[in-house]
Amino acid sequence: MLVIRDLSIRRGGASGYKVTLPDMTLANGDMVALTGPSGCGKSTLLEVIGAILRPDRLGEYRLGNPPRDIAGPLLAENEVLLADIRARELGFVLQNGGLLPWLSVSHNITLTRRLVGMTAHSAWLETAITQLGVTPLLNKMPAQLSIGERQRVAFVRAIAHQPRLLLADEPTAALDPDNASRLFSLMVEMVRSLDMAAIVVSHDWQRVSDFGLRCYRATTTEGHSVFSPV
Repeated sequence: MLVIRDLSIRRGGASGYKVTLPDMTLANGDMVALTGPSGCGKSTLLEVIGAILRPDRLGEYRLGNPPRDIAGPLLAENEVLLADIRARELGFVLQNGGLLPWLSVSHNITLTRRLVGMTAHSAWLETAITQLGVTPLLNKMPAQLSIGERQRVAFVRAIAHQPRLLLADEPTAALDPDNASRLFSLMVEMVRSLDMAAIVVSHDWQRVSDFGLRCYRATTTEGHSVFSPV
């Protein structure tokens, strides 16, 4: 499903902070966590994998089956291809949900499908909406939702177009422990049942451990973080 080798990016110029991922391989249904101290480059690495930031070095990046080459357009900064990759292959869950405040919950969710030419609704999407308890929220506006409701809606929106890879940046950071565990459980269940793959940035090592996720942890030295499986 996902193969990345020899990825490296330096933020802040020649003397800036360097983030390295030597190797990552995920199969369908895999969900892994990026962990490490604040400032070690977890979000930076997620943005490179999300085809937002250009790495300084990238030996291989393939996604899907049959595999689609991501390394070529990413290194070439081919924005036309990268926009298509982000729209079709990737799903993003942000810390604050990132919902568009002028659209209803229903329109927020279906927007990602419309952007890639899919029908607004499908049996698959209805199942996801039901399982995540979003049905009573569909006609509400984002401002009317609790934090936990916004995060559940954001998760449905992120997977509405059935992406191959879900990327989540601290999706439970703003939630109380009960809601955080509930959302994390739903994410794990949906990723595994839908044969997606997922990478989650998390400071919550205990929750990562409780849900049995494989972990890529940052080993930090002066000016450099290396993410390796533990």
